[in-house]
This record gives sequence, C-alpha cells and structure tokens, in this order.
Amino acid sequence: MRIEKKITCFLPYSTVENLENTVKGLQNCADTGAIYIIGENASDSVLPEGCRFLIAGSLKQTQTLKALVRAINTPYTLLYTQTLGLQLGAFAIERMLKVINDTDAGMLYADSYKIKEGLRQPHPLIDYQEGSLRDDFDFGSLLLYRSDALKEAVSEMDVDYNAAALYDLRLKIAKKSRLFHLPELLYTELETDNRKSGEKLFDYVDPKNRQVQIEMEQACTRYLKDIRAWLPPEFTPLTFSADAFPVEASVVIPVRNREKTIEDAVRSVLIQETDFPFNLLVVDNHSTDKTTEILKTLAATDKRLVHVVPDRKDLGIGGCWNVAIMHPQCGKFAIQLDSDDLYINKEVIRTVVDAFYAQNCAMVIGTYKMVNFKLEEIPPGIIDHREWTPDNGRNNALRINGLGAPRAFYTPALRENKLPNVSYGEDYAVALAISRNYRIGRIYEPLYLCRRWDDNSDASLDINKQNAYNFYKDRIRTIELSARKK
Repeated sequence: MRIEKKITCFLPYSTVENLENTVKGLQNCADTGAIYIIGENASDSVLPEGCRFLIAGSLKQTQTLKALVRAINTPYTLLYTQTLGLQLGAFAIERMLKVINDTDAGMLYADSYKIKEGLRQPHPLIDYQEGSLRDDFDFGSLLLYRSDALKEAVSEMDVDYNAAALYDLRLKIAKKSRLFHLPELLYTELETDNRKSGEKLFDYVDPKNRQVQIEMEQACTRYLKDIRAWLPPEFTPLTFSADAFPVEASVVIPVRNREKTIEDAVRSVLIQETDFPFNLLVVDNHSTDKTTEILKTLAATDKRLVHVVPDRKDLGIGGCWNVAIMHPQCGKFAIQLDSDDLYINKEVIRTVVDAFYAQNCAMVIGTYKMVNFKLEEIPPGIIDHREWTPDNGRNNALRINGLGAPRAFYTPALRENKLPNVSYGEDYAVALAISRNYRIGRIYEPLYLCRRWDDNSDASLDINKQNAYNFYKDRIRTIELSARKK
C-alpha cells in the first residue's frame, strides 16, 4: 500500500556533516516526502542520500520562494532556515502536522532547546498577535506551512526582495491565516549568537544593515495599506499654548537606586545654556541607596532642581513620568534624560526647544552616542534612527522596537496621552499614540551619551524577561493598529 506523503522539506545548503542529522530526523518521519537542499551551485554540492538539489539563492530572497513553491506537491511544507545541524524531538514532525491540521493555521512554529556554551537550555517563544510586526520576531528556525497558504502568499509577491522575502511571506499569510505558536520543545539546535541581550538591542539600527531596513519598511508599509492601518502624511497642526507655564522646558529624570550615575546626569542638565528659563524634575522612586541623599544635596544648591518623591509606591518609569508632567512646576516642553546617561554638551535643551517650533511637532526625538562607563564610544556608535522619514515614519514605527532618544514632548499633548505605568516600552507606547495625530520631529545630531554598563535595566536579560518585554511591545502595536484602523 502506497503511503501518501504529507510534507515537502527545504533546507539551505551546508556541509554534509551539518545536514546529515537534520535530514536523518526528517527521513525518520513517515509523512516526509521530498527533501530539497537549496543552493546556488549544484555541481560543487555533496548531498546526504535521498535529498534533491534546488538551485536558488537565500530563503530571504523572493525568487527563492517562487522557485520553492514550484517544487511543492504535498499539503504541508517545512522550512529549516539555519545551516547547522538540527536534532528533532521524538515524533516532533508528526506533532506539528497534527496541530497545524487541527488549527488550520497558515504557519506553525514551536519552542526549542538551544545548546549554549555546551549546555542545553529551553528557548521558549511568544504567541504571534496582530501587532507582532517586528521583522525580527523570533519564530525559531523550523517553520511549518500549509502549502495552499504558502503558495497563495507567494503568488501575491510582486516585489523582488533580496532580504525581506520571509518577512513579506509571513505578513501576507497573516492577513488570511493564523500564525500558530505551539509551546512545546520540539527540536534542539546550536545557539550561534552568544551576546548578552543588551548587545543585540541595536542590530536593527546598525548603518551596515540600512539596505535591509529599507526592504523591511517597504514590505511593512504594503501590509499596513492592505489592512487599512497605514496613515498618510497628514498631521494636526499645533498652535503652542499661550497658557502660563512656570518655565519653557523641564528635563525629566525618573530614578531609583542610581547613586553611581545620578549626579553626572543632573550636572549635565544644570550646565545647559538657554535664553529661556528651564528646570529639572527628578522623580526619585523611593531609592534605597544614596541616590536620595545626593539629590537633596544638589537641590539645596540649585533651585532649578525639583526633587520629587511620589506618595505612591506602585509606580514604574511611566508612572514617574506622569507624576512629573502633572507637577505644577512642569514646563511647556518635557525633555527626557535617563538616570544612567548625560547630555553631550551645553546646548541640548535649546536645540530641542528650537526643534519644536521649527518643525511644528508634538514630540521631538533626538540622537545619541553609545559609550562605556568611561564615556568611550562603543559599537554601534551613533544611534540616529534615520529610518524615520517625514512621510512614513509613524507607519514604519510599527515595525521596529524603538524610536530613539532623547525624547521630548509638548506637555499638553503628553497630558492627553499619559504614559502606561510600566518600566519598559512606556515611551514607545506614548510615541505611537502621539504620532497617530501629530508630527514627530527629529534631530540627527547626537544630544546625549548613552552609557552601557552591567547595571543597565536591559544589559543582560534572560529569555523569559526578553519574551515578556517583546510580548508587551507587540501588545502595544496591536492596540495601536486597532486605533489606526478606526
């Protein structure tokens, strides 16, 4: 009796040694049909027994996906996107096939183990939601598709990408089908990126990846237009309030337990030179080290420093910001500075305030330089977020995980769009909300020094904390998409 095969498999070319374990695991599943190895030169390629060669480029290229679908004659398709060996769990493929059939998902992905520094560690993933528009969303490296959904999505590809094809593919599938997360540890692979979480944060703004980012933006913009969530470059004009504010600008620093850095941050503000009055609101979130003592001493010598200790003890960074902007001494413009960092020169406040008036915007986002604790520049150096454009910035903001810094706000607009009371993503959430109606201005010269050190809140996060942060930002985008569709 002939057994009908259910799945066609595709793997990028690598050495036979790297491919053998992966291929053996796939061949052990009775549902596996053809296994294709994708590469550009068949004559020089040695394949494991039972495999076929598909002449094509990277899976990130549109033409590769078009070549791939022409070879599929099974109801399901499996892509393995890495070149190192994959160890499948017991009955892993059977389990994935059953779940994708039961859920009728367009694509299914599962958790895995990572071997990192010789240790096998669980690598859980997060559920996909509508706001999971990040092009670096982690699906793992083993992706199972319903072939009809895959073929339909590829048939709609009318732009040839060199880097954004897989991103374009999942956006097109997501329009009509579910991307289903199976929270089971179904395979094991080698972890090849052993950097700390804080060292990976800025990959997407690295200048050498600029061409890739342009492609990703193009794919995302097309998707937002398709789902009617794209906003044209039309903004509500501002007439800056003539209401009485105690000062023109206030710098806001939320802080808790930063005795090593807070004085440097404060002094970098107090030396600012302007032709208008400004002050500094430091919201001291019940520090238990010497931070409070340092701030009291500094406030006693300069009345521009307003040291605020909230009555509440349930505040995150966003909640501290809300305390500051509602404070009677808050100025017309509220300018951010983190307690770890410091302004780069004496002209930052003046430069930011000038930008509000020149660009008629409700929010200004600047540029910063990455430095170590000795203030020496470290990679990737200057972070300027040049992917933001006047015409499409607020749409592209839904694709990336941050908009830059320092951030500054027209205080009445921020009072209308208060920050969520969290300590991660609060600035991103309010920036998206403000950008829905108002122009966001940009400054592309460095305004502050961002110090990276072991005590940064995002310096070294375990996978569960990274997942929680990413899931929250995806949720923020989901909320924003709903609002923009309305």
